[in-house]
Amino acid sequence: MATVRVFNHHIHTSFYWLALIDAALFVLALYAGTYLYCYVSLDTASFQEHYPGIANRAFIFALTTVVCLSTMGLFEPRMREGRSGVLVRTLGGFFAASVVTIGVFWLLPDFQLWSGVLVYTLLLSFIAHLLSRMAFINVTDLDQFKSRVLVLGSGSVASTITSSMRRKTDRQGFNIVGYVRVANEEPRVSGERIINLRQPLDEYAKQTEIDQIIVALDNKRDQTPTDELFKCRLQGVKVLNLVNFFEREAGKILVDFATPGWMTLTEDLRSNASSSLSKRCFDICASFILLMATWPLMLVTALAIYLEDGIKAPIFFSQERVGLNGKAFRVLKFRSMSVDAEKDGKARWATENDTRVTRVGSFIRRTRIDELPQIFNVLAGEMAFIGPRPERPEFVKQLVEQIPYYNSRHAVKPGITGWAQLCYPYGASEEDARQKLQFDLYYVKNQSLFLDFMVTLSTVEVVLFGKGAR
Repeated sequence: MATVRVFNHHIHTSFYWLALIDAALFVLALYAGTYLYCYVSLDTASFQEHYPGIANRAFIFALTTVVCLSTMGLFEPRMREGRSGVLVRTLGGFFAASVVTIGVFWLLPDFQLWSGVLVYTLLLSFIAHLLSRMAFINVTDLDQFKSRVLVLGSGSVASTITSSMRRKTDRQGFNIVGYVRVANEEPRVSGERIINLRQPLDEYAKQTEIDQIIVALDNKRDQTPTDELFKCRLQGVKVLNLVNFFEREAGKILVDFATPGWMTLTEDLRSNASSSLSKRCFDICASFILLMATWPLMLVTALAIYLEDGIKAPIFFSQERVGLNGKAFRVLKFRSMSVDAEKDGKARWATENDTRVTRVGSFIRRTRIDELPQIFNVLAGEMAFIGPRPERPEFVKQLVEQIPYYNSRHAVKPGITGWAQLCYPYGASEEDARQKLQFDLYYVKNQSLFLDFMVTLSTVEVVLFGKGAR
């Protein structure tokens, strides 16, 4: 199973189908739940009376439940939890679905469900989801449903795949048949099958039923067999370079292998007035909803900071950051460090178990509450709701000199949360900044309202399970 592009964003087709199948099962569960409730508690005639309006109820319930399960990361290919972790997330997702469903039907009284019907429906949906996930795991583990990938090259460039895609979840939709060794190339891949071809590449690809060939050569100019690769394409085999492969399968742009020509000629780096306007509307709506939902929590946080540090200590922390097109602005956050955290004026990365962090600050950083005041930065137009995290000018100046294309992340507004925050832990070093930039560039290249919506849903999982907090 490969990936499919939905509004520029690459989605693993297996999880796309899992979400669709679950949605269909939830629709059927509401029909079955309604019938069971009427059969047990009333009579079948009551079912016929409620049948005309049940389709709309089923659609609302299925959509709400799929969204709530998405916020738990249950349709995320990078989820690495075992069965117990999946069960906890599933229970959390259905609890959230029940609460949201009750709220939705309260706002739409014409579609209201009886409480007994909802209980039956949730129970049936829970069982159906567990069964579908068990079947999904068994099916997606079968090699027949995975793309067969052949890597052309076995040197240092090809070793990027083995070092960056070690886990089973990283290779969710494909199997690597092997690494083709070319002349004058020292193999660097470990634990993988190295192939010494004794026949033309196109013939080998046809015999072994290869679906994709990844060109990962140390010396492309002298080693690339262009004629044979062209014949492979004529046979229906996809031929990708390493950068495009990682973009599709890992959701990131390899900055060390993306050439200036690739960055310049890629067709997806685009922006227009309509997309900018729609994104701005999304930012305002999302920020306003978040503000309405969290203002009591923000008041409690302010009180907690006062109680810990005294009434004279500042609640908020304002710091200069680099925004759109490199323009500086001041980001607003709840203060989580001591007042004299940088009394010497020297900028420092935050570290694990940082002694500068207060007790209240440790909690609000772990739960991301300290980021909430940035809502006002978004409403002021200095930030977006979704985008690369803004960095300090001192760090940006250093990183631009050492990391290729680092300035490209400033082509969009920085955000409260972003694609890199979902895919990579907290960054506190130059190497972390390099790794996160690869995800930021993916967002810059493929940004859309759909991707913003997906990041927003997944951010709930990050907050609930404390991923990457420091």
